[in-house]
Amino acid sequence: METPFNDRGVSVTRNALSAAGQVFPLRDILDVQVVTVQKNKVLPSTISLIGLAGAIAGAILHSPAGIVCGTMLAVVGWLTWATQDITHRLMVQTANGEREALSSIDREFVERVAAAVHEAKAAAAAPTA
Repeated sequence: METPFNDRGVSVTRNALSAAGQVFPLRDILDVQVVTVQKNKVLPSTISLIGLAGAIAGAILHSPAGIVCGTMLAVVGWLTWATQDITHRLMVQTANGEREALSSIDREFVERVAAAVHEAKAAAAAPTA
């Protein structure tokens, strides 16, 4: 079996993991794990609160420009929140430390890559008869 895994530009062979232009020799990989990165809450909330404050200040000061700019900022904050994706990263641990090998919004794909790396390492460690 020459290429046990080859999908979306990521391949795992008997010798290496290749992803996003990086090559990790299997002999150097100590472990792989899937890490989930949640949506950023601070930035969209801050933008929306500043926009809301601007819209309120514009209403109090009877400034149409203040109301419009504040409302626009509040909408931008909401759009920032709505368009974010939860990402999943494949972290590869080597003797030199931990590095990100792959990032995707598809958790199943990242888990399949991790499973393929584990299988390839197990096959390489198994004695050949």
